Amino acid sequence: MGSRFEVVQQGPPIEVFQLNKLFIDDTFKNKVNLTIGAYRDENGKPWVLPVVRKTEKQMAADESLLHEYLPVLGLEQFSAASVSMLLGEDNPVIAEGRAFGVQTLSGTGGLRVGAEFLNKHLKYTTFYYSSPTWENHHLVFVNSGFTQPRTYRYWDPKTRAIDFEGLIEDLKNAPENSVILLHACAHNPTGIDPTHEQWEKIADVMEERKLFPFFDSAYQGFASGDLDRDAWAVRYFVERGFELVCAQSYAKNFGLYNERVGNLAVVMSDARCVAPAKSQLTWVVRGMYSNPPAHGARLVATVLSDARLFDEWRSHIKEMSSRVIQMREALRSELVKNGTPGNWDHIVKQIGLFSYTGLTQRQSEYLIQEYHIYLLRTGRINICGLNPGNVEYVAKAIHDAVTKFPAEHTWPKL
Repeated sequence: MGSRFEVVQQGPPIEVFQLNKLFIDDTFKNKVNLTIGAYRDENGKPWVLPVVRKTEKQMAADESLLHEYLPVLGLEQFSAASVSMLLGEDNPVIAEGRAFGVQTLSGTGGLRVGAEFLNKHLKYTTFYYSSPTWENHHLVFVNSGFTQPRTYRYWDPKTRAIDFEGLIEDLKNAPENSVILLHACAHNPTGIDPTHEQWEKIADVMEERKLFPFFDSAYQGFASGDLDRDAWAVRYFVERGFELVCAQSYAKNFGLYNERVGNLAVVMSDARCVAPAKSQLTWVVRGMYSNPPAHGARLVATVLSDARLFDEWRSHIKEMSSRVIQMREALRSELVKNGTPGNWDHIVKQIGLFSYTGLTQRQSEYLIQEYHIYLLRTGRINICGLNPGNVEYVAKAIHDAVTKFPAEHTWPKL
């Protein structure tokens, strides 16, 4: 007798995790992992932030902490601190009771809870995401009930910059009440963010077309080392009077990848709408995972609420962002020194964990096969995978790949 499950077909692998496993299994001495979006120190090792270690020890010694259920919407102290960090503690919308947070399963959980809420209760069915974007955005929104996935132009491979005219044109053609997914900072995968003036034009079009902003803030503080600078776009939209939601993640800026610490910040124009929205968000979460885990949220809430710990944490994110900037400079410097064809200035103009290198799929595959340098086939690399011990090796390999397999389009003269 056959199995009922014979109808289940083999699903495609998730590229970033598949490549990460290939890297782990690779026995080549000089292998390099530029795939998964996680911070690595100058020795290529994962780094637990010292303030995280210290706070965890304090928590372990605190016998008043129990393993009881959190409320469905999570730890209030954590969500309040998260909203305050995102919007600025003196933001009028907080004082007026028009902003609140919901603890979620990291940024992905925030996206999922927010998307399901917008689909189920505001009846929104169309969402736009940048081309390209983080590969999980499409899946999360479609699984949340959105039936009209669309893209807006973002990356121009010829200039290795934002196709801003294309972006604006696509937003102008978006139907009213479309949800527009926006990266708060450190756009994934390109590493290129709009300027303040460009954000203002984006807001103009969205206001005119009655579009709904859904921000994804995965790198606040981690991108530039400055919490306020990385939250500028979200705060600007709030100042303009937009209602919006924003998924926040503490995976990168606290190094809490596996603790799944996240928040969904919600900003409304009328405080009377908050209670009904919270009541319905409670049912969204109840039917999804019932309530969130406590450990990571307690840790983040403790750090954000203690001035001394908060300052210590800010020094850590500055250290991480500075190392990323140094590695960008080092990679470009090596490529220039090697006389690698093309202009590589875009590597240092980009921000955050990733660089959209402009390498073609053929060049990327060559790097994997010949040099054991693992990167996504789109040419996206995690800059943190570079360190003083391997950046010269990586640059020489890129030089070989670019020389052996020239790109079809003309390299920009910047």
